[in-house]
Amino acid sequence: MTQNQEADLLSTRRSVLFAATFAAFLTPFLGSSVNLALPFIGKEFNAGAVGLGWVASSFILASAMFLLPFGRLADILGRKKIFSAGLLLFSLSSVLVIFCHSLVSLIAVRIIQGISSAMYFSTSLAIISSVFPPGERGRAMGINITAVYLGLSAGPVLGGFLTRYLGWRSIFLVLIPVGLAACIMIRMKIKGDWAEAKGDKFDATGAILYAVSIAAFMFGFSKLPSFYGWVFLAIGILSGIVFLVFERYVPDPLFSISDFIRNRVFAFSSAAALIHYAATSATGFFISLYLQYILGFDVRMAGLIMISQPVLMMIISPFAGRLSDKYNPGVIASAGMGLTAAGLIALCFVTSDTGTGQIILLLMIMGTGFGLFSSPNSNAIMSSVEKSRLGVASGIVGTMRMTGQMISMGIAMMILALFIGNKPISPDTHDEFITGMRTGFLIFSALCILGIFASLARNNKLKRPAVIYPDSDLRK
Repeated sequence: MTQNQEADLLSTRRSVLFAATFAAFLTPFLGSSVNLALPFIGKEFNAGAVGLGWVASSFILASAMFLLPFGRLADILGRKKIFSAGLLLFSLSSVLVIFCHSLVSLIAVRIIQGISSAMYFSTSLAIISSVFPPGERGRAMGINITAVYLGLSAGPVLGGFLTRYLGWRSIFLVLIPVGLAACIMIRMKIKGDWAEAKGDKFDATGAILYAVSIAAFMFGFSKLPSFYGWVFLAIGILSGIVFLVFERYVPDPLFSISDFIRNRVFAFSSAAALIHYAATSATGFFISLYLQYILGFDVRMAGLIMISQPVLMMIISPFAGRLSDKYNPGVIASAGMGLTAAGLIALCFVTSDTGTGQIILLLMIMGTGFGLFSSPNSNAIMSSVEKSRLGVASGIVGTMRMTGQMISMGIAMMILALFIGNKPISPDTHDEFITGMRTGFLIFSALCILGIFASLARNNKLKRPAVIYPDSDLRK
């Protein structure tokens, strides 16, 4: 390779990492900022709790429905095309927030943003895997995942500042220039498009079945334990079974069942991700309520206490990513899940007399575990598939995350409904809340222990990444 080619390759990798890192920061930052701004949105539009819930839920549902289809489409048409189109659509849809004068119009914009996030989220890890060789991929993924935790940490702080002094619309508008700059940089600096599945036929019927099953399942889980929740959950499961049966007989399936069954590393790594997110995502929900209703902290102080977890995630993730380039990523991810399980088990013993320092310590333990798990597990998934399926693998990673988050919140809401019902959290229901919260942590602990076994089950098959991409292939 000549010196010019080497410089071009290095420039491509830097540009890809910048664009992917910005995309990774975007969704968690906006999500945590919007959640904080919901009271202001509700006041302007005179919206109730259900309507405000849809401001957040519509984004999650739309994104989850399209993650896998766009991942597959990116493998066929080109990952750069789908990624840059997603960033551009997100930036343009953020402009539309200026013209939102009703809750319905805002929810419509959030649906568009959910679809656009599926476009760049389903391709970001695939593009990183396309341009970074195995010995450097874990470090790049660690930086990428660090951006996720940076977004989670910055959202309550920066988003709160913007909402208070510039209005809630400013949290959308401030991201537009960076998004457009990333689109221009991708256009100018990145030459490759990485369409290794070019020529395959897109499975449109499978994509529709998949979207229906994911939407029904996630919507149903969010409505448990109501009757309609169980109905939609059953529809989601049944349509998911139909989707899996249908995919067995399609020449170019959206999701290859046989590859999933044969690829033990991919199967167990994906299962570990689903279980880990299902076991951890609602802990922040419980802890936030505990700090404010039981310990009496205001929202600002509660946020500062809770930020200890994502800060540790942010610090640990790059280190864990580098480790996964040198050592078995499955072992590192399993150790991380073990730490997370230890933190969850300790949370089962929290009472109204538990000190703030102890809560912070447990959040930091869980943050360390999460940081050790995420980037090595993603590295294991992306290194276990062929180049022509990288977009699908990236979509699966995102789907596991969002489905796990919805399952976790569904469990939490079902527990609160059983222990407290429709009564508000007040001094009269504090004991019931703590009992319910501890029950939730017990369920999450059991899930996390199950996840450790799923994570360890792949390790005898997991070696250093075997698929090496020659430099000459990076531009294809």
